[in-house]
Amino acid sequence: MRGYFGIGVERISKAGNVGALFRTAHAFGAGFVFTVAAVYAQSEGGKADTSDAPGHVPFYSFPDAASLLLPKGCALVGVELLDEAVDLPSFRHPRCAAYVMGPERASLSAEMTARCDHVIRIPTRFCVNVGIAGAIVMYDRLLSMGRFARRPERPDGPVEPVKEHVFGQPVFRKKSVLGENADKFLDRPPLDDRARED
Repeated sequence: MRGYFGIGVERISKAGNVGALFRTAHAFGAGFVFTVAAVYAQSEGGKADTSDAPGHVPFYSFPDAASLLLPKGCALVGVELLDEAVDLPSFRHPRCAAYVMGPERASLSAEMTARCDHVIRIPTRFCVNVGIAGAIVMYDRLLSMGRFARRPERPDGPVEPVKEHVFGQPVFRKKSVLGENADKFLDRPPLDDRARED
């Protein structure tokens, strides 16, 4: 899968929920995890995070939404039950993204929501636990961006094997990038000098 993702929480208070989310993020291959304006004791969260995610992937703790720093080109995606949010099954995940979820019994702050490039919602009747919500979002990302065999037409149908990736010829927008070796790389007969100058 191309790109990377990180996942974190804002203003959360239950270390066990953070630990469970971070453990799941580690399992799904997150590039980093983070908290914003949260009280998170790693010793307490470690009871749920048995994989010790902060020991294996970068962990960042930001004091507030304004101080949240993300890599260049990384889209911030808020996960919130808002009417204007995009339903998760209809959302195209950015190649490089950081997902942020709100606290227990509350929502993302207005400051955090304003910073988000996208806001998505899990189409449930009511909010689910933050660890469960994170798992659903990460699983959806894996399904939509990973490379898996097509589902069979019926429950007991055969599963097709994943086709092996085949690399094609390189695509160059300008022939000048290749210079004198253009014809060699493009596997075609050389052009005459007049055509090459054109």
